[in-house]
Amino acid sequence: MIKNISLVVGARPNFMKAAPLVEELNKHQDKFNAKLIHTGQHYDHKLSQLFFDQLKMAKPDVYLGVGSGSHAEQTAKIMVGIESEFIENRPDLVIVFGDINSTLAVSIVAAKLCIKLAHVEAGLRSFDNEMPEEINRIVTDRLSNFLFVSENSGLINLENEGVNKEKIFFTGNIMIDSLVKNLEEAKKSDILGNLSFSPQQYACMTLHRPSNVDNREMLEIILRAINKISNKIPIVFPCHPRTKNNLREFGLDNNIDGNNFKIVEPLGYLDFLKLEAESQMVITDSGGIQEETTYLGIPCITLRENTERPSTVDQGTNILVGMDYNNIIKAAGDVLEGRQKTGSVPDLWDGKTAERIVEILIKKQKE
Repeated sequence: MIKNISLVVGARPNFMKAAPLVEELNKHQDKFNAKLIHTGQHYDHKLSQLFFDQLKMAKPDVYLGVGSGSHAEQTAKIMVGIESEFIENRPDLVIVFGDINSTLAVSIVAAKLCIKLAHVEAGLRSFDNEMPEEINRIVTDRLSNFLFVSENSGLINLENEGVNKEKIFFTGNIMIDSLVKNLEEAKKSDILGNLSFSPQQYACMTLHRPSNVDNREMLEIILRAINKISNKIPIVFPCHPRTKNNLREFGLDNNIDGNNFKIVEPLGYLDFLKLEAESQMVITDSGGIQEETTYLGIPCITLRENTERPSTVDQGTNILVGMDYNNIIKAAGDVLEGRQKTGSVPDLWDGKTAERIVEILIKKQKE
């Protein structure tokens, strides 16, 4: 019987996915005991604690504090810490989110201890095994007992991989639950005034993927393109710590010219949501932002060769430009000249995913 549930988070995107599910589970305290575990994979305040505060999440019941390290080091630290927690306080079900190292590590430990596992955002595939996240997705899905799928491509991928259909549940995109709940509150943010921007008169940029920011040549191409685009529209760049460090290490921090390219510190969830929602376009390599911009109807230029969220391209406002300088410039130019892509919101991206997941768990409780 599923009664005691441990939800494990480790990085910023996880918090936005976990918050609505924790809230929904807590509405059924007669049926479930929900425990929130934070591995500490993200330990910067603005990338971690601030998000807990703004999403109105209670302090985690357990904090492992693993910090940074190589993929192997970080994964190993999480496995050791979470194994001790699960042995001492064995849950009936473990829920993991997305595709970060915490997700992989926790999934392996749960499987080894024969604890039921649920993966929220299952079935997504970039089909690029050079992405660490792709390995994390594949392994987690293979080990999971419950696969909660966010878009139609996930259903197709899992079917093609021969996964038992009884494990697969199309529940929609839980990231949108947080967006829907917090959008009105985000509108109250004064971030635009603080940055001296007007709605629709600027572009927003994020950049954090190792394939982009750990490679000096790739990072230089992106900066050249952004500098060019910023001659036509101001660009604000909340800079991830990893990216900021690499800009300095590669000596590229001096390659940022003009007052129209503004680098700022990482923003809290509500400030960034306001910045994103009021922008003329977003330039990013983030998976979650591809989804948010599709829901918001904001043109999204994605600096990747592929995406594990094809619905944002097929149905949404997202366009993949790869790492080609000319493609980046052209895509931005199309938006500025009013030729931006229009899109629609995929099925079940409606703010009710957490409700559907909990309904399934209640049903399974009775079986």
